[in-house]
Amino acid sequence: MAHIIVDQDRCTGCGVCVKVCPSGIIDLAGEAHLPQVKDENILRCLYCGHCEAFCPSEALVLNLRPDEKVPLPAGAGTISPEDMAFYLKKRRSVRHFTGEPVPREKILEVLDIARYAASGTNGQPVQWLVVHDPEKVRKIAGLTIEWMKSLINTSHPMSGYVPALISAWEQGIDVICRNAPHMLFAHIPEGNPIAPVDAIIALTHFDIAAPAFGIGTCWAGFVAAASMFYEPLQKELGLPAGRKFAYAMMFGNPKYKVCGIPRRKPLEVTWQ
Repeated sequence: MAHIIVDQDRCTGCGVCVKVCPSGIIDLAGEAHLPQVKDENILRCLYCGHCEAFCPSEALVLNLRPDEKVPLPAGAGTISPEDMAFYLKKRRSVRHFTGEPVPREKILEVLDIARYAASGTNGQPVQWLVVHDPEKVRKIAGLTIEWMKSLINTSHPMSGYVPALISAWEQGIDVICRNAPHMLFAHIPEGNPIAPVDAIIALTHFDIAAPAFGIGTCWAGFVAAASMFYEPLQKELGLPAGRKFAYAMMFGNPKYKVCGIPRRKPLEVTWQ
């Protein structure tokens, strides 16, 4: 079975696929100069799809679920630099949410975008745990507070910081999950040294895409730390064997609308 499927009527033999292949395994062979991957090189393929994505005549398809290929309409995804700048500068960490849940279908739409995040050697190690039930999110916040209580009077860097958080929680203020209705966890294989970075990249994709769907997000650092070290929380969330948490994010429908862009520190760049 061919590793790449080539429409010989559309292929021009331009060689772009050969040049962009990160593994350098595509050859232009034969009189028709059609691209091919020799059998002995197939195992070196990253399945990244560069050959397919950069083919100017759309003549090539990576033989990986080819029936699922979606055409890229002309001009799709084109964003002006000005619009991109405003979109990203408007992004805020949302800590106030409405009581209305985000439909599961919409969450899946955003996660489908995050599925295309870059990962080392295109390993795609990130999987997702979505806590959709607000009551369970509340329980996660409580377990995080329990973990914080275990840090008091220890050498942990957060030891002196957690009493104020615990006090606020005991007064009925959710300083952990901010009463968010939903929580998203990225989890990765144990023993994969580059997967933690892949998870942050994927979560960033979710974070950036979410506002386009009307969803507000906030990185959940306290919960992320507890999920990595506190066994009762790990048991509550119940990851499959061989997986571990990478980071967490709270999300929901934002209560307030962003109406301006605040200042940031001046840009500092060193050129070499």
